[in-house]
Amino acid sequence: MRVLQTVSILDPSELVRPEVGFASKDEHEYRDYTVTAGDAHMERVLQTYTEMHDSQTVDSVRSRLERWTKFNAFRAEVLETLDKLDNLVDESDPDLDLPNSVHAYQTAEQLRKDYPDLDWLHLTGLIHDLGKVMAFYDEPQWAVVGDTFVVGCEWADSIVYRKDTFKNNPDGSNPKYNTKFGMYSENCGLDNVTLSWGHDEYLYRFLKHNKSTLPEEALYMIRYHSFYPWHRGGDYMHLCNEKDKKMLKWVQLFNRYDLYTKSDQMPDVAKIKPYYQSLVDKYMPGVLECDIFWVNDL
Repeated sequence: MRVLQTVSILDPSELVRPEVGFASKDEHEYRDYTVTAGDAHMERVLQTYTEMHDSQTVDSVRSRLERWTKFNAFRAEVLETLDKLDNLVDESDPDLDLPNSVHAYQTAEQLRKDYPDLDWLHLTGLIHDLGKVMAFYDEPQWAVVGDTFVVGCEWADSIVYRKDTFKNNPDGSNPKYNTKFGMYSENCGLDNVTLSWGHDEYLYRFLKHNKSTLPEEALYMIRYHSFYPWHRGGDYMHLCNEKDKKMLKWVQLFNRYDLYTKSDQMPDVAKIKPYYQSLVDKYMPGVLECDIFWVNDL
């Protein structure tokens, strides 16, 4: 029998803070996508986005939804899966060239420091990138990492490398998809919009499938934290409903921690791991015993 959890939520008026005191460098130095000759790191970032923007179409996203929402890819515990991300470096990230597991604990620990009473928020910070495990199961990084965008309508101006990519994407010449609204209607709501495929949507659907007790604010953070054209670029508001507009503040709050905690400082994982295991046990009880999801060993 599932026991309902009591979840603490902040007053939305408390969400906006004037500065990011924990950033390890100037805020304007983050998300610099400038590519200079001989910079192998940034050339890799550009290549990842070029492949993404050429390949993420309405049809390709639908095929991945069909594949991944069967929930039959692998078997693992949450923190074991997080450990697996020790072996994954996000090829789309211009700010960090460290394993993703490090970033997960950095994000979670800063949220824990600033919001000690919101344990669900700490867990959200820890697991938000867990869907990147798809990269270990024959999914190319351009379909796992990076900023997401809406497929099925015209591409927003604020998308990374918008002017230089998308040239080979067939949806751009399809009149069903290349207008402002494309296959959508005004204020239809983001829940009725299809985003490019990546770790956000996969993890969101996994949590919903397994009836996690994380609050809706957490699920929005997980589902849309890579949707930069919306929560930072201000695009796609014509597709949002009132619920999306209300939840935007939560996604923007989370983005500050997701982005500005990136640094070379390594957390003491062994020391803090038991705390996060207790949160997994609290908000995701029984999730990892679901026979539909856990089929094959890692």
